[in-house]
Amino acid sequence: MSIEVGSKLQGKVTGITNFGAFVELPEGATGLVHISEVADNYVKDINEHLKVGDEVEVKVINVEKDGKIGLSIKKAKDRPERQERPSYDRGERRESKGGYSGGNSQRPYSGGNSQRPRHAKPNENRAPKENFESKMARFLKDSEDRLTSLKRNTESKRGGRGARRG
Repeated sequence: MSIEVGSKLQGKVTGITNFGAFVELPEGATGLVHISEVADNYVKDINEHLKVGDEVEVKVINVEKDGKIGLSIKKAKDRPERQERPSYDRGERRESKGGYSGGNSQRPYSGGNSQRPRHAKPNENRAPKENFESKMARFLKDSEDRLTSLKRNTESKRGGRGARRG
């Protein structure tokens, strides 16, 4: 029997390290079962799951060009396939406590600072668009005002960093 990816084989544990276990396969080859491939749950100490000399069924998960063989004990176990979760369309969300329920809600939308009624068109209640220059002028004025007030507050508390002392 050749060692190919996907094949299940019987092997014997020949060595245990902190990162996995070495398993001797038929035909004298040796592969490594990484600690993450020992069991379905988290394995802190591999010695709680395997001992040297244990007979184990393994599945070949990779064979590298340099001859290293990657094995898995948990993938070798036969178990029924997991069922997929049901997929929901965008409109079919499950109802959650106090949240948006997908459009069937009896109460009006009240999220955010929205002042427009539900039936209003998005641009109906907005101010006319400002051009770039006026936005920039308003920003600069606001920025100067803030900076002046910040400097005034800082100097009064600390006596002014660069202020002259007489």
